[in-house]
Amino acid sequence: MAGALPPLPTALADEPWRLSAAEAARRLREGSLSAEALLRGCLARIADREPFLRAWNHVDEAGALRAAREADKAMLGGAPRGVLHGLPLGVKDMIDAAGLPTTHNSPIYQGHIAAQDAACVAIARGEGAVVLGKTDTLEFAAAGRRPLTRNPHNGAHSPGGSSSGSAAAVADGMVPLAFGTQTGGSTIRPASFCGAYAMKPSHGLVCRDGAKTYSHSLDTIGWYGRGVADLALVAEALRLPAPPVPAAPPGRPLRIALCRTPHWAKADPATQAALETAAARLRAAGAVVEEAELPAPFSGLDEAQQIIMHSEGRGAFLPEYLHHHALLHQDFRDRVENARNLSTAALREAHDLAAGCRRIFDTLAGAYDAVLAPAAPGEAPADLRDPGNPVFNAMWTLLHVPCIALPCTRGPQGLPVGVQLIGPRYSDLALLEVAARAALAVDAEKP
Repeated sequence: MAGALPPLPTALADEPWRLSAAEAARRLREGSLSAEALLRGCLARIADREPFLRAWNHVDEAGALRAAREADKAMLGGAPRGVLHGLPLGVKDMIDAAGLPTTHNSPIYQGHIAAQDAACVAIARGEGAVVLGKTDTLEFAAAGRRPLTRNPHNGAHSPGGSSSGSAAAVADGMVPLAFGTQTGGSTIRPASFCGAYAMKPSHGLVCRDGAKTYSHSLDTIGWYGRGVADLALVAEALRLPAPPVPAAPPGRPLRIALCRTPHWAKADPATQAALETAAARLRAAGAVVEEAELPAPFSGLDEAQQIIMHSEGRGAFLPEYLHHHALLHQDFRDRVENARNLSTAALREAHDLAAGCRRIFDTLAGAYDAVLAPAAPGEAPADLRDPGNPVFNAMWTLLHVPCIALPCTRGPQGLPVGVQLIGPRYSDLALLEVAARAALAVDAEKP
């Protein structure tokens, strides 16, 4: 495969950039690894792979080195700064990081330097993370200009939606953790395409201050790692609340609902095989996996998500429309001008449908430990301009439920195909515990 990851020589197995965030955090605390060594390993990986992958809009080598050295000084006094102490972090380039460019991949904001951190970045720094730089994104994480990022497994293929720079950078070993966002499917779908782990939390649990707004009813900060334990570190840093009910006790078999969704006909054979394989692996590991069909109203959620997203986008991009009209991509002019002729009645109906389905899904999902569903329609498209169809993500985003992407199989072109686990609203920490158990069976390639 073009641009595939190089094989792992035994002599290089302990290179710092290969470590998961959780393993690196353990070594940092026990003193067998320094934050500077970890960062330099990531920088070396970036120097080697960035000319091909193009995952970054800005790498702050000097600033990150200063922060890593400060982290090491803190450890000399035996005082780690928090759960993310010394861990390099990528930040999607529509989320502010103080002193670094926030370009939104837009010609309007080239050269713009953020004055302060977005809330999620400020929290990550407060927990000891070392901000390494800004990852490439679809313009405003919405439409318009495409990122330059390639799929790390095959450079001719798409890395996914608007968080593609973050997903590709984590999957390729450039950085152990990275922030993304999801309005439709831009956290979970790139994870499937690139072979990364990802979490989209329940809507509203993570403060979005300092991130460009597209749709206030849908926009959600998400993050990437190389294992469920990595995702859990970020969740701990962000203080996600305890679940309303305890997670499945370790001694009891997992109860999983297999949900093909109303859009199963749009799943390629690779995705159909991945979902069936994940279910079979879970059953072989002792889980109880039962088919679960969503009621008829759920078939309208994809369209409802589109109505809400485009309707709320009218106001989100109005400032740029008025002040930078000539530089604003036609996609955003269309949103402001309501080119789809979306009515307020349609918007009200979309919100009403979502509200009703949220209550239904919380009850359905609450009877299981997690819902297993497709994460993307198939392998990554063989077109860098094609971010992929969010049809297997948009519904869950609109329902405001937590989603965790797990790598699962390879498709006929040798590219990753993942699945996702979903829980009721605000069951995020319980879902992480279930995902940690499920991943042991589902991700057969993980050592």
